[in-house]
Amino acid sequence: MANPLMVLAAAGHAAAGEHGAGHAEPIALGLTPPMWVALSMAVLIGIALKLGVPKMLTSGLDASIAEIRKQLDEAKALRAEAEALRQEYANKIANAEKDAAAMLAHAKGEAEAIVAKAEADTTDMIARREKMADDKIGAAERAAVADLRARAAHAATSAARGLIKANHSAGADKALVDQVIAGI
Repeated sequence: MANPLMVLAAAGHAAAGEHGAGHAEPIALGLTPPMWVALSMAVLIGIALKLGVPKMLTSGLDASIAEIRKQLDEAKALRAEAEALRQEYANKIANAEKDAAAMLAHAKGEAEAIVAKAEADTTDMIARREKMADDKIGAAERAAVADLRARAAHAATSAARGLIKANHSAGADKALVDQVIAGI
């Protein structure tokens, strides 16, 4: 295998020969400028390899990749959590709507029951009031009849007293009393 420095030097000489023979290329310690650049690059690469720069670069990249993966996993977890919360709230909204509809139906049912009870109570109260009115009318009629009878009895007794006074004298009474006593 050929030495890379020699290959580079030969390439440099060949390139110099092509440009023209009248121009001389500077040479230091037998190396042309492109050979010095190649040598310095080789030394730099050798030092970098010796110090472990590629391992540091790859470990830095690996750490960055791991951090990005961790952030992606956290983002996926947050997204899943957000989806779960969204679903939970969607369920709560649906349940709230169902509960509201059930409450409304229950309230309508209670309102209809209250109206029906009120109608029944009103009907019962009207019937009771009619009965009370009929009872009051009947009591007033009975009181009027009793008052009329009392007045008629009073008028009859007054009239009888007047007739007895007018038609019966003391002598007629004595004969009537004697007749009653004789009958006993």
